Amino acid sequence: MTATQKIVAFIDGSIYAESVCHHAAWIAARTAAAVELVHVLGPRDTSGKRDHSGAIALGARTALLQELAELDAQRSKLMSHKGRAILDDARAILDQDGVADITTRLRHGGVVEAVAELDPEARLIILGKRGEDADLAKGHLGSNLERIIRTSTRPVFVAARAFKPITRVLVAYDGGASAMKAVDHIARSPLFQGLSIHVVTVGTASPALEKGLGNAQAMLKAAGLAATTSVLPGQPETALADLVETQGFDMLVMGAYGHSRIRSLVIGSTTTAMIRACKVPVVLMR
Repeated sequence: MTATQKIVAFIDGSIYAESVCHHAAWIAARTAAAVELVHVLGPRDTSGKRDHSGAIALGARTALLQELAELDAQRSKLMSHKGRAILDDARAILDQDGVADITTRLRHGGVVEAVAELDPEARLIILGKRGEDADLAKGHLGSNLERIIRTSTRPVFVAARAFKPITRVLVAYDGGASAMKAVDHIARSPLFQGLSIHVVTVGTASPALEKGLGNAQAMLKAAGLAATTSVLPGQPETALADLVETQGFDMLVMGAYGHSRIRSLVIGSTTTAMIRACKVPVVLMR
């Protein structure tokens, strides 16, 4: 098995961690890929040595500074233990789901930097969405989602809050290069075999767009996939989420870069809001 066949799943102590594990197991079962579980300890979790001198009143005893430094070291050690425990629990979930090839990694630093480091080894990056409270904390995956999408050259799978079987996939198509690359990836990947695929364009139909949709459908059908197409009026950030909800799609796939309103959506400030609006996993492809 080559390194690029590895699914790299980022987990933490959030409510999304279990969903990330189940989605990783589902992908592994369909692709025969290994899974690496990664937990990132940020600088605040690992900084056992801090300068407390500026926070201590004049005349404070040296012993107090020493005690604070020791407490910091203990906190750093506890956070490392917590990280290991999270990884152990995640491994147990994957093991129960039937995944045989599992590795774990406790990494220090930032999530975006971890993605950049592990990207060459991955065939897919998977992480969870975040709730409002978590977004208030700097450094969480939710607040870094756009940076992660920009950093990774691999597909980024953003897991929903809860796992459910995936049978129907919606593909957002804007006619751009990354949209066709996404369609090509779907056609070649064992992940999508046996799933129902619907390719949709949000906006106004044109001959060029209709031709592109036809080519996408033909490519998917040639790969043995059940594929349909449509053109949907409206704005991508609302129309896609509404279509997912009303038509019962289980997953949304989008090209990370294009040349239309979908491009501004994916690389703009509404990215995280749109992904959260969809109550299903979202896969972003470069």
